Amino acid sequence: MTVFAVGTIFVSALVLQAMVRQSLDGLRLAIQLAGLWVGFCLLPLHALASGTVMLKFPTYGSYAVLIDEVLSADEAGRRIVVSDIEPLEGARPVPIRRARLLVPLEPVLEPGDHIRANLRLAPVPGPILPGTHDGQFHAYFSGIGAFGGVTSGLEVISRGDENDFNRRVQALRNHIGGRVDLALDPASAAIGKAMMVGDQSSITDGIRDVMAASGLAHVYSISGLHLSIVAGGIFWLVRLALASMPSLVAWPSKKIAAVAGLLAAFGYLLLAGGPDNVPAFRSTLMLALIFGAALMGRRALTMRNVAIAALVIILMEPTSVFRPSFQLSFAAVVALIGVYELPRRGGAGRSGSLERFVRFVLATAATSFIAGLATLLFSAYHFQQTAPLGVLGNVLALPFVSFIMWFGVLAVVAMPFGLDGPFLKLMGWNIDRMVDVAELVAGWSAGFTGNPLLTHAALLVGLMALAWFAFLDGRWRFLAPAVAVPIVLLFGFAQRPDVLIADSTQAVAIRDGDHLALASGRTGSFAVDVWSRHYQAEIMQTHSGATCDGLGCIVRTEDYRVAIVRNAAAFAEDCFGSDLVISRIPTPAWCAGDGILIGPWQLERHGVHWLAWNETAGRFDVRPAIEHINRPWRVWRQ
Repeated sequence: MTVFAVGTIFVSALVLQAMVRQSLDGLRLAIQLAGLWVGFCLLPLHALASGTVMLKFPTYGSYAVLIDEVLSADEAGRRIVVSDIEPLEGARPVPIRRARLLVPLEPVLEPGDHIRANLRLAPVPGPILPGTHDGQFHAYFSGIGAFGGVTSGLEVISRGDENDFNRRVQALRNHIGGRVDLALDPASAAIGKAMMVGDQSSITDGIRDVMAASGLAHVYSISGLHLSIVAGGIFWLVRLALASMPSLVAWPSKKIAAVAGLLAAFGYLLLAGGPDNVPAFRSTLMLALIFGAALMGRRALTMRNVAIAALVIILMEPTSVFRPSFQLSFAAVVALIGVYELPRRGGAGRSGSLERFVRFVLATAATSFIAGLATLLFSAYHFQQTAPLGVLGNVLALPFVSFIMWFGVLAVVAMPFGLDGPFLKLMGWNIDRMVDVAELVAGWSAGFTGNPLLTHAALLVGLMALAWFAFLDGRWRFLAPAVAVPIVLLFGFAQRPDVLIADSTQAVAIRDGDHLALASGRTGSFAVDVWSRHYQAEIMQTHSGATCDGLGCIVRTEDYRVAIVRNAAAFAEDCFGSDLVISRIPTPAWCAGDGILIGPWQLERHGVHWLAWNETAGRFDVRPAIEHINRPWRVWRQ
């Protein structure tokens, strides 16, 4: 708090001094320094407003809770966020602010409902690999201190206020999702619900993989494409309708259409999940600025509008800058506007239908290429996957995507009259054709997608290049991206592991030739499945160099020897002569000798461990998933 106070006083003094001296240059510098300081302070301030105590031990008992949010629902159950967690019948009080629970599908629950149930609450798990999604970090800043589920005895104590706005929105989302489920087969309905109400929970891993390989994964995540089709379409239709009525020729049709498009965008945002859906919220802000510019007679697509949208999102939720959706969304829009702002040759005048169609296809391809190129590094860093034929996939799928959105809009309009069925069927047909395109393009891409693993430094280089591109005008803005490409290609790729050690299961994967194989644990566990998806390679059940008995396992390779201790009787033999000793039981201080010891203390505090053999040093390089345990969102038992 002392640093916060001193810094705030210092930047405030700079601003006041510049104002007193009436120095424009000094005021600009002071405001920039103040903005930089506010940026550093946002995360601590957000923690004070939304942070929570993190649960450290599993807890069982009967509790009464208030439902804040209904996140999603699938065959496994309904995922909700609850608060006001009150212990009942002698249950242990928990100091957390909120918890995320998996509850049965029945009874149907909505925001504002009070329920009671026997719950199992567990600590929020940490990252499953170094540098991957950190559930503890994001849960902490969302006020969620535990994950859990209902074990028995779920009952509704009282229903929420039927006039509550959030409850009405959730009820509408549920109703639309239910109608989609009734009209379409499960696979098509899953994508339909994702594109209409932002619920992606029913999309299978197979469909996700196909859509990602074809460059179409963005289609089922509501963002600028969807909002532009809906809001832009409403704008065009309203303006066309007003222009077709001679009696209304004096009306400001453009401004009226802009208001209608803006209302459509905000309505779609509510269905998509509100401000919590970062791509949809960013796109809605951009559309609001675009339509606002139309109302004021100003230029709509500018980097200033992008900056305003980014600042609003960061002020509301500073942690969003760490999410892939934020980085991908703004990378694409910055690149598109940056290219749009470049000088272009004048139009060719009148043209025929064929020429306009060709220009439309080329514009679609160019848009997809620019957005795909801008997001390539961020997609590779966060998802370890690329789509080499993504431009082709988007060009072929865009007509179907447009029809999906328009039939979806017509279905929502017709729902109050019970006439939505035909429109949903047509929407489903176009979803099936879009998936056909995705499967076709993914098949053509087979063997070319790769599994790039990028370092944190590569991400930082990409962000710096993106900032340069956004801040500069003209063709100089391409300098930093051009310099960043060889830097990332030469120095940005991460080394693959030789050993992975899970923290909460027995899984230990060790390199066995050109793949990883288990020396302990079993395939199908959560950690092993995540590792397989991350490295896009199957982890074999048994290591060929492993020798196991009742005391533990020894794994020998050409370069190193690994000992996995399960019984204290093995320490005397296994602790010496091994390059790595892994133990989940209390370990004597003298164990490991000249090698490396990963014991229960390290696993409990630092989570999953990643190790790579360093041939030059003749020892393992170690990277824990959790490097700093003194952060308020970390879960460990002192």
